[in-house]
Amino acid sequence: MFYESTRGGNKGITSAEVIRMGIAQDGGLFVPSSRKRFTLKEINNLINLNYLERVYEILKYFLNDFTKDELIDSIYKAYSNEKFSNSKIAPIKKLNENVSMLELWHGPTCAFKDMALQILPHLLVKAGEKINDDSEIVLLVATSGDTGKAALEGFKNVKGTRVIVFYPEDGVSEIQKYQMITQEGDNVFTVAVRGNFDDAQNGVKSLFANSDLKNVMKKNNMKFSSANSINWGRLVPQIIYYFSSYVDLVKDGNLELGEDLNFVIPTGNFGNILAAFYAREMGLPINKLICASNENNVLTDFINTGVYNKNREFKRTYSPSMDILISSNLERLLYELNGHNHKEIKGYMELLNETGTYSINDELKEKMQSIFWADFSDDSETVKTIDCINNEYNYVVDTHTAVAIDVYDKYVISTGDITKTIIVSTANPFKFSKVVFNSIFKDELRDENEFDILNKLSDKLGTEIPKGLKDLNNKEILHKDILDKTEMKEYVKKIINI
Repeated sequence: MFYESTRGGNKGITSAEVIRMGIAQDGGLFVPSSRKRFTLKEINNLINLNYLERVYEILKYFLNDFTKDELIDSIYKAYSNEKFSNSKIAPIKKLNENVSMLELWHGPTCAFKDMALQILPHLLVKAGEKINDDSEIVLLVATSGDTGKAALEGFKNVKGTRVIVFYPEDGVSEIQKYQMITQEGDNVFTVAVRGNFDDAQNGVKSLFANSDLKNVMKKNNMKFSSANSINWGRLVPQIIYYFSSYVDLVKDGNLELGEDLNFVIPTGNFGNILAAFYAREMGLPINKLICASNENNVLTDFINTGVYNKNREFKRTYSPSMDILISSNLERLLYELNGHNHKEIKGYMELLNETGTYSINDELKEKMQSIFWADFSDDSETVKTIDCINNEYNYVVDTHTAVAIDVYDKYVISTGDITKTIIVSTANPFKFSKVVFNSIFKDELRDENEFDILNKLSDKLGTEIPKGLKDLNNKEILHKDILDKTEMKEYVKKIINI
């Protein structure tokens, strides 16, 4: 299988080259030029496999320039019992007869980003060996909270790489912040950016596009790459858990093989829900992909109107990993839906860069709406949802998952559709302990910090604090830099000594 850029500048690229590059030379994102379509028989063959075996059965089509041994080695190193606290890796929790939860937070950083960022370092190193590329890879990461820690953890001390993570100074939870600023590793760097996630993300994109900087790096045998979902190597492992959750429902007798299923996905940068779209395109029986946003509801408006407009107030919410106004992976979706017309995509992205807005035509909008449904949840609704789910099911969810549940309720009320549904749970509730505690136990907290609340939440729920979050505030702070977005270039040059 070969890959091409959404903006037309690169074609016929192997998966190893794509993973090393991260982003296309023309600024576009890589997508597969063709696609594997699974039959129901092939989906059925996944049922009695464990998660690691399912990963191989899907990755082998997308990464077919990797040998079986290379893939198997990467998979078993990534999804080991030492790293994941649940042997099923991505277990299903049945909520009621129609709704199940897909828990994607049993990895080392307690967030769904581990599902891809535990395997990407192994793929990246092997990709370099395959194409005889011995250059040092400098991974630039913009994070709204979870990607940063998952990238730092996945790549720490990985030979031939350096990781530089930029996060919005006041745009992540205290626990997310401490996960990043206490990160150990000889090759990892974390820096706060004054501004919001979009400022950090735009800064990273401008570094990727800086030809002078890239030329200097080339002379020093260095290359930029990405651990964000703009890197296909980050996105493709996410496709697996949609297949895996579907066949788990079939295996448990909660779904008939071939029966349609809905997925509800809390969404910021559009990567997680895009992986579900690719699973659908590959033949997985999916009825609707329900896009759940918080009050930064640019995606809700776009899916409902066909107009993308980032020119709006940026809001800090209880679900900070979704506090995003520029959803990069939307570019891939539009490229797929409009028949790989790179000129049209390039035009949209130029308009977005120049004016902050663009509109798609009615035909493209109708295609999108036939697959996606969208709504949003505000903070007050998020709090009520956490409380209601705990009271009704004795099940505790984080703020992002609560957004998805609330939007799913709105979907059912609006459409009457009672198709069986999986809600994607993207983070351990302990990562957002203050909001979760106050949602369930109301006025019992005043000025306590998030780390005191972790212990109180643990005591109240009778649940141990996850290993990846415990005693974070007692660790040494190793990364203290704070800078303006205009200083990101000089910071990177300093880190890589050029």
